[in-house]
Amino acid sequence: MLETLAISNYRSLREIVIPLGQLTVITGPNGSGKSNIYRALSLLQETANGRAIGSLAREGGFGSVQWAGPEELSRAMKRGEQPVQGTRRKHRTRLRVGFTADDLSYSAELGVPKYPGPFAQDVEFKREVIWAGGAFHPAAALVDRRGPLIRARDGHGHWHDIDREVDVCDSVLTEIADPQLAPAAMLMRDRLRSWRFYHGFRSDADAPARSTQVWTRTPVLANDGRDVAAALQTIRAIGDHDGLDQAVRDAFPGARIEVTQEGGRYSLLFHQEGLLRPLSQAELSDGTLRYLLWAAALLTPRPPELMVLNEPETSLHPDVLPALGRLILRAGEHSQLWVVTHSAEIRDVLESNEGCRSIALHKELGETTVAGLRRIDLPPWKWPAR
Repeated sequence: MLETLAISNYRSLREIVIPLGQLTVITGPNGSGKSNIYRALSLLQETANGRAIGSLAREGGFGSVQWAGPEELSRAMKRGEQPVQGTRRKHRTRLRVGFTADDLSYSAELGVPKYPGPFAQDVEFKREVIWAGGAFHPAAALVDRRGPLIRARDGHGHWHDIDREVDVCDSVLTEIADPQLAPAAMLMRDRLRSWRFYHGFRSDADAPARSTQVWTRTPVLANDGRDVAAALQTIRAIGDHDGLDQAVRDAFPGARIEVTQEGGRYSLLFHQEGLLRPLSQAELSDGTLRYLLWAAALLTPRPPELMVLNEPETSLHPDVLPALGRLILRAGEHSQLWVVTHSAEIRDVLESNEGCRSIALHKELGETTVAGLRRIDLPPWKWPAR
């Protein structure tokens, strides 16, 4: 299980350390930095997929994603006794993101090249470390990268230099992940790739979720929900079919769903109390379709280690939100969950679970911080030395 997430110099996240639980709920007003934390977490997965540099480029490049304020915010600045202004920088501008887990932990540090090349938005991996256990200690390191120089412990625990040429724009997670060369890199890569992110679903008339799909087993719902009927039928066949029926009745009393097959394609039908015929997925209201999409995602027969949900309440009626909260709690029995939400209804349901850790964000002078969390309350975190 992930225990701590740390982010430095990414948008409004100048320096933040967040303790995590089996279920973590992130709340806060608009503009407090919730989406920035979600993006930073997804950047870790992009690193494991070899897409981190491209992801930063799509956000406008390194200059657009880095913290825009001064390197340090003094107490006088925070009290309004001194204007917010830049000072002489002590360190090169770097974006850092990392986490600790109970077995393997990881951190990455990215920055611009010391000598810029022909590509204006070049970003490099300056430092990457994989280590065993929680808070970083050099003795626990298993993979250690400084620019182009990489060393790793083999299966017997012995250090060796990596002779393979690895470009500074590529992560060790994609370039040296090998069971003999660097088993820790392979394990970390596979872990990050297994994470699942769901950031809302389209429900307009042309949404992929409103179209019938090819008849095939689908244990994991696609991010755009295009295979929702197949995913729901797969839950019925090999998953928690009783939980699915209960989730539908919980949100829509007296309702049930049916998945039919014609011409090799799945079609979703929604039977609602009081109607003489079922509604097809093309006819469903936005809220009903979105709820069924969340049911397909959360009741997956193949639960991941970590599932991240960003504002699952979008387009849902307040009366349905408690049912969605209970559905999330059910999924939390099999996966570590991270939920970013504006909904008080969902938050209240999730916080009723004793394993829930609630994090409230607020912003001060453009910087995102965790409300009510003192420095002494923070989990131990130490960035690997540059």
